[in-house]
Amino acid sequence: KSGMDMITAYKLHEMGIDAAAKQIREKVGDTPVFVTFDIDFLDPAYAPGTGTPVCGGFSTAEALTLLRKSLPGLNIVGMDIVEVAPEYDPTEATAYAAQAILREFVSVLSYNKKNK
Repeated sequence: KSGMDMITAYKLHEMGIDAAAKQIREKVGDTPVFVTFDIDFLDPAYAPGTGTPVCGGFSTAEALTLLRKSLPGLNIVGMDIVEVAPEYDPTEATAYAAQAILREFVSVLSYNKKNK
């Protein structure tokens, strides 16, 4: 009823990154969009430092690919990353993954600004 669509993790694994990126781009179109990335999208093997780790998630490489294929050209008005809990990750893998995702966000914003 709200007009939102949800792609579950199971569905995303099934359909693949390319199909999901295409669906996201078609759904969003030119509408202003705020992008939030929940770190527990990543499998705990890649980001154990979160409050709700769930096995069966995605790799950091898959997350970056999804961002690279779905966000360029969108009318992005803001972005954030949530659920990073460094105190739960002595390896710092979660912080490194979050840093890579934030760097990708900034790169997309720069690309979008240059290509307006």
